[in-house]
Amino acid sequence: MEKKNAEIVIVGAGIGGVRAAQELAGKKGVHVTLIDRNNYQLFPPLLYQVSTATLATGEIAYPVRDFFRHVDNVDFRLGDVTGFDTENKVVQTNHGDVAYDELVIATGSTTNFFGNANVAKHAFPMKTMQEALDIRNQLISCLELADQEQDPARRKELLTFVCVGGGPTGVEEAGAISELIYKSMRSGYHHLDFSEVDIKLLEGTPRLLAMMPEKLSAETADLLRKKKVDVRLETMVTDYDGHTLTLKGGETIQTATVIWAAGVKASPVTAALGADYDRGGRIIVNKDLTVKGLPHVYAIGDSASFTEQPGARPLATVAPVAMKEGITCAQNILARLAGRDAEIFHYKDMGAMATIGRSSAVLSVGKIQAKGFLAWSAWLWVHLIRLAGTYANVSVALKWVLNYFNNARLGRIIVEH
Repeated sequence: MEKKNAEIVIVGAGIGGVRAAQELAGKKGVHVTLIDRNNYQLFPPLLYQVSTATLATGEIAYPVRDFFRHVDNVDFRLGDVTGFDTENKVVQTNHGDVAYDELVIATGSTTNFFGNANVAKHAFPMKTMQEALDIRNQLISCLELADQEQDPARRKELLTFVCVGGGPTGVEEAGAISELIYKSMRSGYHHLDFSEVDIKLLEGTPRLLAMMPEKLSAETADLLRKKKVDVRLETMVTDYDGHTLTLKGGETIQTATVIWAAGVKASPVTAALGADYDRGGRIIVNKDLTVKGLPHVYAIGDSASFTEQPGARPLATVAPVAMKEGITCAQNILARLAGRDAEIFHYKDMGAMATIGRSSAVLSVGKIQAKGFLAWSAWLWVHLIRLAGTYANVSVALKWVLNYFNNARLGRIIVEH
């Protein structure tokens, strides 16, 4: 009697989940089922470029099935995971149960509003494709409405754009909004006074880009200010009702647009696993990426809380970590099935980088620190090679070239949905 293939279920077709499936693709003795609510893999680091009209949605997403069109041991199922029955080894979905022998949780993260219901209701998060499109619609709509608004107070509210969070997402978004408005859109609004535009970046800690050396953090703030971004450090948001943003201490800012990039937390579905979690809802994993108390369940990427040493901070929720964890996780599954010892996960920090607009970025890799055009070129190359598919590589590279020479942003379209 032919031996049955081991059923590997991967929940989440993000960077980590797809990488794990790719490592298992074509391997004998295993069958992989990849489950996701979307039929594409998203590249989140470039969402801000969709939100500011540089790139189109199809250029930062890739159909999941196309990754595995030449292998027959990986299948994709579109659906929402609703729960887990670890005793019976079943993943529960809105289209029925899926049995597994080994399970990988790679469901990613969502926006963390830190319990502030008003902010969650009225601010714009940017973790999904639709959220990026919502921001693009908002930015362009505000300029259109301001162009015909007669009330100065309302016009000022429409022309005030606030980004909350001084990490890479907030920094890149604020810089991109500045270039979108002042360089790409200014000439199209003949009656709008662009001196009324006010772009703010608020950060609750004493500096931007906490993962960077202090010198580069300070230079990032200076570069943003040169782009007419009002950078405010040690500034905490306490409330937002859609019109008035309230800061700790009582100061208020009238704005129609608040983009929230102040934190992330694990996808809510991870709570259904019944595991041990950290403060951000991430699943605490062992050194081999298995979930504590659940030896046949693994967690990777933004779903996992992995610490190299006791008491250390968990690894960051960034793409390189997810990719490496995906590879190690798949190798450990194969090792388990073959009766071999699992590999202890180790991660070598690849450094950090952030772009601050055209020709400007900061980079820190080991002892190497760079800024300006050199860092920007490195940022472009690193992000380009991580995109999936030749079409995306060529199309994105072309748009970046056009944007560099003439500030072209071809996606300045309001799309109703």
